[in-house]
Amino acid sequence: MSSMEARWRLVAVTAVAPIAWGATYVVTRHLLPADAPLWGAAWRALPAGLLLWSLARRRPRGDWWWKAPVLGMLNFGAFFVLVYLAAQLLPSSIAASVMALAPLALAGLAWPLLAQRPTARWAAGAVLGIAGVLLVVGLGAGAVSPAGIVASVVALLASSLGAILTTRWRDDTPLLATTAWQLTAGGVALLVAAGVVEGAPPRVDAVGIAAYAGIAVVATALAFVCWFTGLRHLPAGTVGIIGLLNPVTGVVLGVLVGGEAVTPAQALGIALVLVSLLIARPRVTPTSRPRASSSPPSPSTARAAGDAAPAARGDGAPSPRRTARRRR
Repeated sequence: MSSMEARWRLVAVTAVAPIAWGATYVVTRHLLPADAPLWGAAWRALPAGLLLWSLARRRPRGDWWWKAPVLGMLNFGAFFVLVYLAAQLLPSSIAASVMALAPLALAGLAWPLLAQRPTARWAAGAVLGIAGVLLVVGLGAGAVSPAGIVASVVALLASSLGAILTTRWRDDTPLLATTAWQLTAGGVALLVAAGVVEGAPPRVDAVGIAAYAGIAVVATALAFVCWFTGLRHLPAGTVGIIGLLNPVTGVVLGVLVGGEAVTPAQALGIALVLVSLLIARPRVTPTSRPRASSSPPSPSTARAAGDAAPAARGDGAPSPRRTARRRR
């Protein structure tokens, strides 16, 4: 596989996450209760964490006993609670517009923490992608709450910092295990928050249970494994632009499943997001080939190579020099 194919495969794997997250909008709107978002987030994160933990079969060790809860709060616990507050205080278009700044937040934090300096090509792609999302979600009129803006910005920064720290703190621990620990810690925090804020959990029928199970397995467990895989191998700013597929997927599925109409501005926005992915695609690093030495090998090097040649071939035959010594 060429380097270009490998990079595009990583882009495709990473794109599984925002596409799955975008699909949750349609599932939540049509199949799940709308008055208990914290319970929905808890039932999404905690089962996903336990599922991945059962597959990883590994407990935290060393620093991961405190790193996993910190990352779980940033990526899941605090993030979902703040998104819930923003949804209560802001029009959905404004909240989505703030979250569309994720490429800038990820790239801005990756520069000092991961030494990933943004490029001009990435900047051009980010501008186009953000403009596309603004066209997709629109800028609806209505009262804008300062508290809602603060909640959205803090949620954006929390999830971005959690993503960057997940990459910075990586070691030889399997990605499946670290994702499981984060989801479990965040899910426990969400469970407590849901009980305090929303009281008893809502009643859910069999269809709702199946919907929650699908979201937990596909849009949470699988999606975050793909997301963190992309963060391990691609620049954080590029991953942020890939994340702009989230609202695009929501609009497209709304048309295909919910029968919603797409305006010309939304169609233009979707096209801009796709173009931004092409512009900001990760640059392929050329592979360097070893240069052939123009100078002849030294006598000692030639002698060592001659003695080592049979071992390299694996035929076990003794070298002529060793045979001559034995005859003497």
